[in-house]
Order: sequence, then structure tokens, then C-alpha cells
Amino acid sequence: MKTEKRTTGNAALDALLGGGLELRTITQFYGEPASGKSTLCLVAAIACLRAGHVVAWIDSEGFSTERFRQIAGEDTEKIAERFFLFEPVDFEHQGSMILEVEKVLKAHKPGLLAIDSATALYRTDLEKGRDAMQALTRQMIHLLGYAKRYEIPVIITNQVYMDTIKNTFYGLGGTALEHISKVIVRLEKTDKPGLRRARLVKHRSRPEGASFEYEITGDGISVR
Repeated sequence: MKTEKRTTGNAALDALLGGGLELRTITQFYGEPASGKSTLCLVAAIACLRAGHVVAWIDSEGFSTERFRQIAGEDTEKIAERFFLFEPVDFEHQGSMILEVEKVLKAHKPGLLAIDSATALYRTDLEKGRDAMQALTRQMIHLLGYAKRYEIPVIITNQVYMDTIKNTFYGLGGTALEHISKVIVRLEKTDKPGLRRARLVKHRSRPEGASFEYEITGDGISVR
């Protein structure tokens, strides 16, 4: 079994993860809106594209071509041809596209698969209760299968809900996302304007609680 890591495109995040994104594994970033989830994913995807790999990206929140251009800079045109974008319109469609993405993984040598966000469309199906949770679990199992079959890292971003009793937020999806993600990073806002913190909350070989602070910038993030 490979233990190779793939860079996230940011040295501080690589260090937090023990060297980068682990192959054959799902890494989850969860946090409040505007905490930097999509940006961190894009930085990792663009680093992977620059290394010559193919990236498959499933986007349920509206992909920003302009943000891609900001981070990729002068490399945009050169690397965009290896970037395969899927944009589901509802939660059921998301499941179909997760199945469809394997065509790209089979046809090309993939370097990374990302889904941003895994739970945005799931949130609209929450009234279906157990059925929605089972569907989300199936989707995540498919993603983990791809990670192992094609020996790639998978990144998922996750939305949050507020626990008003404990006055803190947690990732959506319960055990479906918590157990299947071998690495989980919580992104949180700090008391300082514009400053965010990435905190490691789950890792099979590193202690929890390590963190670094960063700002979101035009071309990605800047570590403080």
C-alpha cells in the first residue's frame, strides 16, 4: 500500500497534514461560510494540475472560474485542459455525477478528486431523514472506493451546523462523513478581522489540535 503524499500547494497545510494529502484517503475540510474551504481545495487542485496530473472536481455551490484564474495566474490556460468539472443541480444528481466521474478517472491518470461541497445539496434533502443519510453514505463510499482504486487523494468540503447548547459548530453528515474521512481539518474564523485558523481535528498518525492561522488572498492564502 502506498504511503505517498501529494502536496496541498501550501507548505503550512502540508506540515499540518504530515506531509500533504494522503493517497487512498478522504481528507475533509469543514467550516463556516467564508472560512476558506473552497480556496484551500482550489490551491491543492491547481498544485496538482501544475504537477501534470488530471483533477476531477464536483462542485455543488457554483464554481468560480474567476477564482480559478486568480489562483492559477499565468498557468490558467495551460492547466485548465486537465481540469474536469461536474456541477450537479440537486442531491440525487450529485449521486449520479459521482458515478459518472469514474469515466474521467478511468480514461486519464488522475491526481486528485475533489467535491465542494459534499453536503450543500444534501442539506436540502434533510427532511427525508434516514433516506438522505443513507444516500450520502453511499456517495461517500463511492468516493473512498475511487481513492483506493485509483490511488489518489480525495478532498471533500463540508458545511456545518451550530450546536446551540455547546455553542460550537460541527460538520454535517454525522458519522457518514466523520468515519469515512481519515483526516479532518476544521476551518474557523478568529477574533482578528480577516484571520482564519486551520485546526487538525482527526488524523490517524498525528495528534489533534495542531493549527496555523492564515488570510484568504487574491492568489490563495497567506499564512500568518
